[in-house]
This record gives sequence, structure tokens and C-alpha cells, in this order.
Amino acid sequence: MPRISGRKARVAFVNTHPIQYFSPLYRYINTSPDIEAVPVYLSDHGLRESQDPGFGQAVKWDVDLLSGINPVFTRGAEGRLLQAGATKMIVPDVWRVIRNGNFDAVVVHGHRIGANHIAWAAAKSKGLPVFTRGETHLELIRSPGKARVRDWLMPKLYAVYDGVLAIGTVNIDYYRHMGVPENKISLFPYSVDNDRMIAASTLTEEARAAYRAKLGLTPDRPALLYASKFQRRKHPDDLIRVCAALVREGLAVDLVLAGSGEMDDELRALAAQHPELKTVFPGFINQSELPILFGACDIFSLPAENEPWGLIINEAMCAALPVVAAREIGSVTDLVHHNETGMIFEAGDLAGLTDAIRPLVADPAKRRAMGAAARDRIRSWSYAECLVGLRDALAKANVRGG
Repeated sequence: MPRISGRKARVAFVNTHPIQYFSPLYRYINTSPDIEAVPVYLSDHGLRESQDPGFGQAVKWDVDLLSGINPVFTRGAEGRLLQAGATKMIVPDVWRVIRNGNFDAVVVHGHRIGANHIAWAAAKSKGLPVFTRGETHLELIRSPGKARVRDWLMPKLYAVYDGVLAIGTVNIDYYRHMGVPENKISLFPYSVDNDRMIAASTLTEEARAAYRAKLGLTPDRPALLYASKFQRRKHPDDLIRVCAALVREGLAVDLVLAGSGEMDDELRALAAQHPELKTVFPGFINQSELPILFGACDIFSLPAENEPWGLIINEAMCAALPVVAAREIGSVTDLVHHNETGMIFEAGDLAGLTDAIRPLVADPAKRRAMGAAARDRIRSWSYAECLVGLRDALAKANVRGG
């Protein structure tokens, strides 16, 4: 495709729905002089209160998801349910939107819904380059049979794309394993709205003390935070067992389990069995309040397995929290450097998790230094790097705005 003269390159990003992490990314891209990001939404989920299966409750995000991005909603988006599967979310109107949208390139997020395949076909019918972006990596748990099918099928699928937008190092390794050549891989790092998170999590001493009091935390005692869905594969129960053991060792720590989900009753019952540990359950925390929660705590932990990335780790690092994370999490390779920005252990290893948390609980200077290093690291894993990566991908496909 020739260079675009006198206007921005218009890139369609096909999304299931407005996503709190992606909307500010598109807004950032749109401040550039050469690219316009245009999200194409299949559903209005997130703009209205609707059931989130992972949280086990109705959720409506309380941050701005629309301004500065001029989104396109497909016909029937109002009330359309989110579904996963190649035969799910087949939205014929995607063909019209892509064909008539005056786009110069199209980005789809993976291959697990039918609309993405329609978008690819529509783009190709107009000679437009199509890029894919996904979260997967090789350490995610798959049965041997599924892994064999994946290794046979996915190289054929990726071959039809003009490039991939890789979210991080282990994602790049996956694409290489699937035969994607280097000249079709561009780093488009999985990021959050760093500026908002850093600013909103930087609390005055008075504001921090007030929010901690609201949570019921013990003054002058470090608080370890888990903030995610209460799902078994994320192992929030391990944190209760480990923090209770540390208290019995004589170390002072409070535990904050923020979120909701399938394990809610189980976690509360387990916490009641460990009265030596103060465990607080603030419930689901929406986006506007989340950075305040981070700013009021001292350590963050995500002991999950089978986790593609874990954007909550990005957010914790914006708040200058040292991160204790399982090695298998997709973001760990790029963001959590052991004994520098956090501590790493093997998922499910309670002794390893205990050993990772203990020095941070015991040493205030250590956790402050690691937290500062975490914030420094996340500053260079941002929307700015996404824009660089998108430009790289478009240039390889000979699409240049300006």
C-alpha cells in the first residue's frame, strides 16, 4: 500500500467491547500526527451494567471509555453478550464497517470469535493489511492434544496475517515457535494508562492514612494487596495461608483481598480460621478508586498460574509497589526482575511464596527501594512504546500516514 498523503493512517481495532485498558491507548495514539486509532465495537458491554462471570457480579466501568477515540459500534451492539469461540459473536455488520470505513489497516485481537475472521476477510477483499494481537504464551497450560492441534493449526493461521503485534517477550517467543518470521513481529507492549495510575496512586500522608483507616488496616503495619478476580487458578487462598504463617513467625502484616468471584465465600471462611492475621475484603474496586487502593498498600502479590499477562501487575508498579508474582505469569519476564522490582516464585509453591514475601514484610527500606525500581521500570512500558510498535508494523506493511 502506498504512502498516505496529507492525512493520518486510519487503523481499525476490532474489539468485543470498550475495554478500560484499551480506550486510553487509542486516545493516546490519536494524539499522534500520523495515526488515528478507530475502535470497532461488537458490544456495548462495559458501558452498561452487565454481568461479569469472572467477578460474579454486575460491572460497569467508571472511567471515560469513549472520548477522543470516535468509536464505531456495529449494528446490534446494544446489549450483545460477550461469547468466546470461533462460531460465537459472528457479526455480519463487521464486513460493512471494514469495507466502508476508509481504513488503511485493521487489527484484530486473536481468533476466538467469528467477527475477527469476518474483519480479516473484509480487509483482504479491499487489499488492506491485517495484524493480530493476542495474549498467549507457551507456558500456559494446555493438554497434549490441544498443544498438538495448536502447533499444527496456528502457523497456518498466522501466515495469512501481515504481521503480529506482540505484547511482550514470552508472546514473541510464542510467535517465533509458531513460525512467524522476525520481520512480521512488532512489539506492542501490554500497557495501562501509566500517567493516570501514577498520578492517582501518589497519595499525601493524610489521604493514605484516611483510606487505610477506611479499609480497617492496622496503622504502621505493612499491607499486602491482592486485587483481581477470586478465581482458583489465581490462588488468592495461598496468600491467607502464607501471611498467617508470617504473622506466627512474629512478622507484622495485614492482608487486603480486593475483588470478588467464585471463591468469595471460601476465602472469607479461610480467613476466619486465621484470626491471627487481619484480612480485609473491600470487595470489587472500580477503576477510579483502584489506584487509591494501591497507594494505600505496601506490597502487591499475584500468585496466579495459567495467566496470559496480568495487567494488574502494571498497575501495581505504577503505584510504586514491589510485586511478588508467579514466574508463569506472562508479564513477569518483562516487568518483575527478581530482587529488583519484585520477587518471583513458582506458582503453587507455598514455601517459595513465603520466602518471596518475608523480606519485603520484614524490611521497609527494601520494599521502598523495590517499589521505586518498579515504578521506574513501568515508565518505559507504556503507550508511547505501543505507538512506536504500531508505527513499525505499519511501516513494514508500507502504510505511512502524515
